[in-house]
Amino acid sequence: MKKSLIAKICTVVVILGIAACMFIIGRGHTVYFDAKAIEYNGETLTPGYRTAIFVNGERVARLSDGDRGMATWIGQNFKCTVEVTPEKGAEAVSHELTVKLPYNMDGIVLNMPALLAGAPESVYLSEFVSMAVESSPAEEEIVTDEFALGDI
Repeated sequence: MKKSLIAKICTVVVILGIAACMFIIGRGHTVYFDAKAIEYNGETLTPGYRTAIFVNGERVARLSDGDRGMATWIGQNFKCTVEVTPEKGAEAVSHELTVKLPYNMDGIVLNMPALLAGAPESVYLSEFVSMAVESSPAEEEIVTDEFALGDI
């Protein structure tokens, strides 16, 4: 009886341990990359002419000023390579970046000019919030004769 209880308790502890590890290791995030100018410490941080972002060796985004790209990442330590071409015709400068992703955010927006300039996390990282577009009553079409029975 006592061995059976100990075995059950050990099984529950092991399962909870695996669940905690999977929560930390296997947490998926959608990471968005913004190439938008941002104001920080009275200075405007602007994106380069072209920004290419590589995740696991694959280019996931090629951004111009004002563009947004995205990638999916599993885990908390996001790693990518960013190649910035400062102006048209110039040679690209490569940066290796590692960003600690917060547990409590699903959609994470990284402002690339702020991140590359070394700004604090509160400046370059924000949560993606989808804005629902409401239609105005004038745009809605009201169907009164759904089955077109008025012609019969």
